[in-house]
Amino acid sequence: MNKFIFVSGGVCSSLGKGVAASSIGALLESRGLNVRMMKCDPYINVDAGTMSPYQHGEVYVTDDGAETDLDLGNYARFTKGRLTQANSITTGQVYESVIRKEREGQYLGRCVQVIPHITDEIKNRIQAVAKEENDTDVIIIEIGGTVGDIESIPFLEAARQMIHECGKTNVLSVHLTLIPEVGGGELKTKPTQHSVKSMQEIGIQPDILICRAPVMLDEPTLRKISLFTNVDLDAVFSSPDINTTIYEEPIIFFDQKLDQIILRKMGVECRHAEMRPWNSVMERFNARQGKVRIGIVGKYMELHDAYKSLYEALFHASLECGVEAELVKIDSSTLEELDNADAVLNGINGILVPGGYGMRGINGMLKAAAWARVNKIPYFGISLGMQIMVIDWARNILNWSDADSTEFNPGTKHPVVSLLEEQVNVTNYGGSMRLGAFETVIEDETLIWAAYGEKQIWERHRHRYEFSNQYRQEMASSGLKLAAFNSARTLVECVEWPGHPWGVGVQFQPEFKSKPTAASPLFRDFVAIVKKCIH
Repeated sequence: MNKFIFVSGGVCSSLGKGVAASSIGALLESRGLNVRMMKCDPYINVDAGTMSPYQHGEVYVTDDGAETDLDLGNYARFTKGRLTQANSITTGQVYESVIRKEREGQYLGRCVQVIPHITDEIKNRIQAVAKEENDTDVIIIEIGGTVGDIESIPFLEAARQMIHECGKTNVLSVHLTLIPEVGGGELKTKPTQHSVKSMQEIGIQPDILICRAPVMLDEPTLRKISLFTNVDLDAVFSSPDINTTIYEEPIIFFDQKLDQIILRKMGVECRHAEMRPWNSVMERFNARQGKVRIGIVGKYMELHDAYKSLYEALFHASLECGVEAELVKIDSSTLEELDNADAVLNGINGILVPGGYGMRGINGMLKAAAWARVNKIPYFGISLGMQIMVIDWARNILNWSDADSTEFNPGTKHPVVSLLEEQVNVTNYGGSMRLGAFETVIEDETLIWAAYGEKQIWERHRHRYEFSNQYRQEMASSGLKLAAFNSARTLVECVEWPGHPWGVGVQFQPEFKSKPTAASPLFRDFVAIVKKCIH
């Protein structure tokens, strides 16, 4: 029988359930177990694809084109298990499925209710992931939201039912809570006590508690928490604030024997833990020397999570290059108001323009790209950032002053970036972009070929607009290098500036596949050339 671990949270949101769940997955993988991660999101949206980045952070895209919560990005960076649309469950998906079945008469005229129909749908989706691959040992399911929220109740009830149906050795409850610090540095356990009480009222007695606190909890505090929550003393763990990197979390939990307690409670025997990959990450982190300043010129700079995978990919690259990457966040709208970008960009060693949608801030991005091109500063354009390179080249090298994307100027005489053919008549925006992993074929003697070292690669996409094929010849003749195409050569996937240290734009989003143990090749080479150019 598969083993299931439900990870829930209490007291408040943003405690780090995703990182805690991912760290547990990493520890169990280090013991030789095959782990699959899942996220249950309580919002009624079918997926995260139509949400504003300010509302919910970045949209993480899987190989099969699912637009999911950013926590799946954490799962991908910490663990090896396959992630697909099935690994992301939302309230919207569950209700949509149940209502469709009711309309089709599958419930034989019964009154459709939250219990059993909604909870059965949730359990069926979890069990489906467990059965997808024969060698899956453990499924870790993170329940979004906070215990006590009305939106999370169906997911917690499904967890309670699975504990009852499968038994305590097969289904564990891990609960993450907050131990706040009040005046004078006193730690308060009362919020954790109330959080566990809320879980008990639902019918779930947590097997393991992970306590977020400013510091490691001392023995008397752990004993107090254990006594008042009915959780075994050796099953109460500290999750202190980390001053290094989130990738130290598996080591912190390993040192407290969290994985051993989980295995014991599940009745699982397995091999000695292989922690060398995570120890290596920390060794490389501590061995970094020097600093490079990389300017991120984007549209959604106020919320860190809006570009979560991108920031993490730059960090992974900095580990491989042995240098600290100082990320300078620059709202592209601020550049629009300046006659000269030098005032903001002087002292920046590399420019990265990420993906985005809409007209706001576009002219600021164009100024940043032109500044990097003229001043020979390494530039990395991703999705929209590649389209910005193309527009800049058309305006300033080919002297087409009105060149633009039809997204921003539908009436431009030089639509060098335009809507994909299959997008022309699309009116339903949810899940309708070019989404997921597609093959890219790389041209010889290009920077992208030097990065990957192979001709065919698979990277993930999320966009509606593309380099206009009608301008291929003129762009190439003027010197812009068309460095990669899709397998049918009908779409341009990469452009490069000639005579430049490193000016690369790609239509795909390589940050989604970067890991702390294996940085994305393009991010690695970008940081490497930035480092080289300043030394």
